Amino acid sequence: MLCFVSGIFAFEADDAYEYNQVVSQIQEVKAPYVDGDYIVFTAPHNSRGVSIAFDHEDFKTVHSFVLHKSIDFDGNETNSWFYYLLKKPKDISTIRYRLIIDGLWTPDPLNENTVYDSTVRARLSVFSFPANKKVATENLTSGMTKFVCLADSGKEIRLGGTFTGWDSWIYTMNEVSPGRYELSLPLPAGTYYYSYYSGISAFLDPTNPKKGYTSDGRAVSCIVVK
Repeated sequence: MLCFVSGIFAFEADDAYEYNQVVSQIQEVKAPYVDGDYIVFTAPHNSRGVSIAFDHEDFKTVHSFVLHKSIDFDGNETNSWFYYLLKKPKDISTIRYRLIIDGLWTPDPLNENTVYDSTVRARLSVFSFPANKKVATENLTSGMTKFVCLADSGKEIRLGGTFTGWDSWIYTMNEVSPGRYELSLPLPAGTYYYSYYSGISAFLDPTNPKKGYTSDGRAVSCIVVK
């Protein structure tokens, strides 16, 4: 039995922020691509509805695309397309999937990479994640959180945030290669806000798109440790 899932999503605040940021960057219909923690699938608005099903779910769950419409000041529709965002599954490097367009199963017409699967007796679309890992602040499997800063070489880059009481003089980052600074900390599970510092100037983490705001309205970077 297939399970149909609506295109309306419920998120924690941090997930919702990232999701909406990715959606806001969709400007056109094109082959699937990675943006942050999501794979973005799009489809032209020339059908009544589009859905997607994945092999890692045994094609038992059908996810509905969301219809985006661009409206001008007069209320006229100027552009529209369907989209679906998939949070990247852990420990999976390649995804195989099929679309359902107006009730008909089909490979993704925007993705030229396909393979015939004799088990389901159908041609499937294939998406593989880029091999090169992006240099970015991240949670490590060791339980540490690795902060990464890309800046001019030879600087003293410091780290401060809610985990230091916003004291920016406790942690100085290490320049592990020219212009790349790192520091790993054992942070407990929770949501943390932070900034990088050079001299008396504070700046956002250039490798992390997640942001928040302090009580005085200052933009800071955000990371969730799970």
